[in-house]
Amino acid sequence: MVEEDLLPMEARLVAELPSGAGWQFEPKWDGFRCLVYKNGAEVKLQAKSGKSLGRYFPEIITAIASAPIKRFTIDGELIIEIDGESSFEALQMRLHPAASRIAKLARETPAMLMAFDCLRDKSGWPIVDAALTKRRQALEDVVSGFSGKQRTELTRYTTDRRLALRWLNGGLPGIDGVIAKRLDSPYVSAERAMLKVKRIRTADCVVGGFRYGAAGKVVASLLLGLFDEAGKLHHVGFTSAISGAEKPKLTEVLEKLIAPPGFTGDAPGAPSRWSNARSAEWQPLKPKLVAEVAYDHVTGHRFRHGTRFIRWRPDKSARQCTFEQIASK
Repeated sequence: MVEEDLLPMEARLVAELPSGAGWQFEPKWDGFRCLVYKNGAEVKLQAKSGKSLGRYFPEIITAIASAPIKRFTIDGELIIEIDGESSFEALQMRLHPAASRIAKLARETPAMLMAFDCLRDKSGWPIVDAALTKRRQALEDVVSGFSGKQRTELTRYTTDRRLALRWLNGGLPGIDGVIAKRLDSPYVSAERAMLKVKRIRTADCVVGGFRYGAAGKVVASLLLGLFDEAGKLHHVGFTSAISGAEKPKLTEVLEKLIAPPGFTGDAPGAPSRWSNARSAEWQPLKPKLVAEVAYDHVTGHRFRHGTRFIRWRPDKSARQCTFEQIASK
């Protein structure tokens, strides 16, 4: 029996897809990773952390419970599509304490499971030690018995690196990157036994403000903004990837541009429990500087994570930095 304290197999971030024979490539979906256990009428959804996701996705529990196969364990990603696009924000909204709110969202924006691995086959036999090729066949055997009401799809895959590169370069909308797995590899719980290459996008942003570091008046991070259709500049994220050698000179440049309000729309927030008053303070700037940054995700019209500074763009005006750059990416 596959024990239910297993954690999903992890992936190690690399710069490029591996070459040579023996690799299988799959899309990396932008959702909640999930192990799905079914044992008769009992269904469990387990997150990467080991915590249960079942109460937040009752429609998936119901769907899997109605599957004709009585016992299996599969690995996949919970995703929610809105207007044809995967929405991480919609997933986050599910993590709500009120069951009535969750039930409402489950009806209005139902989730689906994108399945990509199998830990226990349709006979209930554990296959974590089997090669990926065998596990993929077992996964297809499980999911092929589902109907549309089971809200589960098989992820696509390829052994053609050129096709995987096309996916990575925008040929497959809605994905977060590409995963590479060895065809002969077993399923290794909680270990980084796969490789992943993220689909990185770039955007030109206005530097609408900056924060000083905790030790001395030297810049620590740049606050980034984009203009909306009404001409308001909204705070969308930050970058702190500034080399130590550049900081003193850059601080001088920034201090000459200090002037309120900096952002005329959404502005950087107040201190959080993770920051003190000093670290939350920020200096507003005239909208003169444009920086090109690399980002991975957009959630709620903001960069979900910190961005990587690429270069200054003196050739672009601030008003050219609009939300259109990050729409549907």
